Amino acid sequence: MDYMAKIRERRSNWAVGLLGVLFISMSHSGCVRRTMTITTDPPQARVFLNDQEIGRSEVSTDFLWYGDYDVVIRKEGYETLQTNWTIKPPWYQWIPFDFISEVLWPGWIHDTHSQHYALSPATIPSEEEVIERAETVREEALGAPRKLEAAPQN
Repeated sequence: MDYMAKIRERRSNWAVGLLGVLFISMSHSGCVRRTMTITTDPPQARVFLNDQEIGRSEVSTDFLWYGDYDVVIRKEGYETLQTNWTIKPPWYQWIPFDFISEVLWPGWIHDTHSQHYALSPATIPSEEEVIERAETVREEALGAPRKLEAAPQN
């Protein structure tokens, strides 16, 4: 065998080997799992994320995108908490690194985010406050009393 034939054979073997390594790495390509956990004080409060109930605290759920989430937390005897939670992506989720972490990386990446919320006890209005609020609502519903106009006389 001449010298050039040996070089061609080595290149061919190297190319086949490289394709094999790429195929194996692509078949075992990675994935990013994103999880958010919400805890509350007191525990066992109902947690709503973007108007969907996800459970009672402490609760964890997977999410698909980074950004703004509306969070509502309710528990009997406590004020309802309505807030916003912004989850920012880590550096490996920026373009073009996201392609590497989601497609080419040979393992799993678990991105976790946690948030804790404290609820305030509900205040019970006094009887006078309830009556005053009821009168205000009644006046708004009925409108201001109208004066009757005198009918024109012929």
